[in-house]
Amino acid sequence: MAPCCAHVYVSGRVQGVNFRFYTRQEAVRLGLNGWVRNLMDGRVEAVFQGDEELVNKMIEWCRRGPPSARVEDVQLLWESPEGNLSGFGVTF
Repeated sequence: MAPCCAHVYVSGRVQGVNFRFYTRQEAVRLGLNGWVRNLMDGRVEAVFQGDEELVNKMIEWCRRGPPSARVEDVQLLWESPEGNLSGFGVTF
């Protein structure tokens, strides 16, 4: 599969429910590179980079989120893969 990069914004009850922790756990399990962080407006922002099939699985996971989250919307932007992403981190 070709490498791709998805930039997502997740809204709903996604802060204070360990969304970032579970996002990182799932992204690492899938072998994706990128990062996740909370935004001041209550959304979670993330970048997922890797094989297209695996990135799509991660996007689908974001539409559900962890058990205590209530995802209302996922905005998705496809971007060119960044050469400097290695591993998956939680930023603040």
